[in-house]
Amino acid sequence: MKRIIALCAALIMSAALVLPAFAADSEVCYPVAVQVSEDGKELKRIYDLPVSADPAGIPRSDFERGGFHYTLVEILRQELPTDEERQHTETVTLESEKKDMESVLALLPQEKDFVTDDGLAGTLTLKLDTVRVEASGYGSTTRRVTATRSYPNLIGQDTQYIPKSIEDSGRTLTLESIDWQTDNSANVDGYALGDRYTAIATYAGSATSSYVKGYTITADYTGTVSRVALDRVRYVAIFEGARIAGTEGIAGPAEEIVIPTERTEPEQGAPAQFPWRYVLVPVGLVAAVGAGIGVALGLKRRNENASETEVES
Repeated sequence: MKRIIALCAALIMSAALVLPAFAADSEVCYPVAVQVSEDGKELKRIYDLPVSADPAGIPRSDFERGGFHYTLVEILRQELPTDEERQHTETVTLESEKKDMESVLALLPQEKDFVTDDGLAGTLTLKLDTVRVEASGYGSTTRRVTATRSYPNLIGQDTQYIPKSIEDSGRTLTLESIDWQTDNSANVDGYALGDRYTAIATYAGSATSSYVKGYTITADYTGTVSRVALDRVRYVAIFEGARIAGTEGIAGPAEEIVIPTERTEPEQGAPAQFPWRYVLVPVGLVAAVGAGIGVALGLKRRNENASETEVES
């Protein structure tokens, strides 16, 4: 009896392990259309799936319909290319040494081929009203500047009468050199001596000026880009039908049946269909084990009653 109970317990544990194994199957795919031949001997289930979908979810088991028993013959695969097209604007940036429009347009072709990051390609056209030119950077240069000042009618060649710096065009210049000129001379003991002088003073300094190093050009190109996308695959499951004996009077559907929902996955928010077949198999197995335990306990009780009757006799 202990062996029977142990066997039943093992069966129950096996049944508990069966449920996860069934649940791990691939997600079931749903057909977008079903086609049946006029004589009912061929049935096609059509599935349009994303490229990333696993076709293992396409049902392959036999089934009965309209008096025919259908068996899978083959599954055909066909890519479904689709045209994808949209408007695209691309901003280009260039560097230029000049800013006049003639030089700028020489760097910008009227049309250019372009490929987007997601693989769409096309020819884009320059939009002239979007061309912009801005200075990209500045530099500076320093140069030496000079200025002269004349100071006449000085009684002597004394630098104390000469300013040591002056302002010229907003810049401060410092005294660099003096050139003395005699304005008047007097005769002293037979010698001509100057008694009036003019100082020609030279002042020097530096001037810094800035300049544009270059220009940045930006412009927009617009146009239509497109590509042929291979994002869906069609699978056609072909089943061969055989008339079930005794159903000769039953006519199977000959027209095409289109499934209302063209999807391979449940819609967002829709309740998921629970795979009851994965539950019924383990539950049936557990029920069978329970029935076996009941029968075993009944036999044990019967044997005990028979033994008690023999003892009383």
